[in-house]
Amino acid sequence: CYATTNRQLAVKEIAPRSEAVFVIGSPNSSNSNRLVEVAKVYGCSNAHLVQDENNIPWDALHDIKTLGLTAGASAPDILIENVIAAIRKRYAVTVEEIVLTKENVVFNIPRILREAEENSSKAHTGTGEK
Repeated sequence: CYATTNRQLAVKEIAPRSEAVFVIGSPNSSNSNRLVEVAKVYGCSNAHLVQDENNIPWDALHDIKTLGLTAGASAPDILIENVIAAIRKRYAVTVEEIVLTKENVVFNIPRILREAEENSSKAHTGTGEK
């Protein structure tokens, strides 16, 4: 899965530069748990799985200047936004987005759907008259 691979590459990049890494995701998400492991292996022993803004391990942020933040592939953006907002209530935050790869995956429409659309277009005159 592109999203999973890209997120692991991103964590490998940010872990050595971060004093803590939070991975936003569900405890039963193998992808999210793997991202925590990757962060630890790549140099950030202070890596944690965070479900949402109510589960932030505040002690992990004590005396740090750089927090790496990522999310599992299925975590909605609102969770990331809520975690950042909660941290902003306690700390001065500057967000730096690191983009390693831009996901431009395009899937072709299956032939059966293309044919159905073509047949529908041919049958419809577009005038609305009988």
